[in-house]
Amino acid sequence: MSKSRVVVISCSSYEDSKVMEALESGIQALGGWEGFFAKEEEILLKPNLLAKAPPEKCVTTHPAVFEGVIRSMQQGGYHRISYGDSPGNPVIGTEKTAESCGLKEAAIRNHVPLADFHEGVLTTFEAGTHTKSFILAKGVLEADAILNICKMKTHQLERITGAVKNTFGCVYGINKMAFHAKCPDAMSFARMLSDLNLLVKPRLHIMDGIMAMEGNGPQSGTPAAMNVLLLSSDPVALDTVFSLLIGLDPALVPTNVIGEAMGVGQGRLENIEIHDGQRILSKEEAYDRFGKSDFDVYRGTTEETQIRLLRPIEGFLKKRPVIDRDKCVRCGICVDSCPIGQDALKFPGGKPGKRVPVYNYKHCIRCYCCQEMCPKDAIWVKTPAITRFLDRNWKL
Repeated sequence: MSKSRVVVISCSSYEDSKVMEALESGIQALGGWEGFFAKEEEILLKPNLLAKAPPEKCVTTHPAVFEGVIRSMQQGGYHRISYGDSPGNPVIGTEKTAESCGLKEAAIRNHVPLADFHEGVLTTFEAGTHTKSFILAKGVLEADAILNICKMKTHQLERITGAVKNTFGCVYGINKMAFHAKCPDAMSFARMLSDLNLLVKPRLHIMDGIMAMEGNGPQSGTPAAMNVLLLSSDPVALDTVFSLLIGLDPALVPTNVIGEAMGVGQGRLENIEIHDGQRILSKEEAYDRFGKSDFDVYRGTTEETQIRLLRPIEGFLKKRPVIDRDKCVRCGICVDSCPIGQDALKFPGGKPGKRVPVYNYKHCIRCYCCQEMCPKDAIWVKTPAITRFLDRNWKL
């Protein structure tokens, strides 16, 4: 079995020259742009544009990395480039989100147009083992190849969001909410994402980990300096190395485990070659040089082990979204984002008012769309004290 190569390049800031140097070193360690794309192809750059947020919040792909990829490709003779993503709030749309994040300006400056993410196309996938069809943005289908420029962040459902998860933005608009309802748990959601990756097949993945997000990600977390760019043709391998660098067992990440089982990529470190642009590193060397032991990410095993044996008190063990009344501005975005609707989350009386929305945890599927889309960092995911105790003291 051939190993998947993941290149980890040190980059200490978003200064243009440093980002370009790191990108050039990383792509050369993978064989150069020509190993992935032909110059006559239409290439779609797929950044993370989750929500309107300034770059320093670390919610989205940083414009310096986005622009560095564009400039490096253009210098290599690649000029048929567009970009796009389907943000979490379909009402705001791609262009306004890209503008707030600084990517629109970078794209205009380098004459890169926005791809068509205003229209969805039903796309069948008979080879899918879990999901047989997707409604994809038209711009995804019009491209010959996709370059996935993801962000290093935590995620409340899948623990981390990286290369595999970032392809979810290829799904058009509000249809993403439908998938949260159809795939309410982490494992089924990972199976859907794996099918999506096998369908759209990005040829290259570049992760912006110069400043990552830890804690209450993927929108309301805390910026954390990781000072790295990760590059690979294998999204599962890249996310597995991401897991290694933050001291998280890769086997606890559903997209790693399911992604490997479904043939998306390599999810075990022994099958991954870690390269620093100069030489191959052992996993211990990689962690010593680039790792962050205190990275704030959920490392508990309860949800995948103990809960299965403790069904009678499952409701007391599950993590749940909680609203901070002091931060909540009663905008209603969380209510609109809930794929279950008002059975799970609604304003008292059914209309926005002075009181914050309330959950019905019996109907809440723990997809955390509300937490993901809250623009005011007002929703956090609470792990019950008994669950934290079991994670520390009862390993099954």
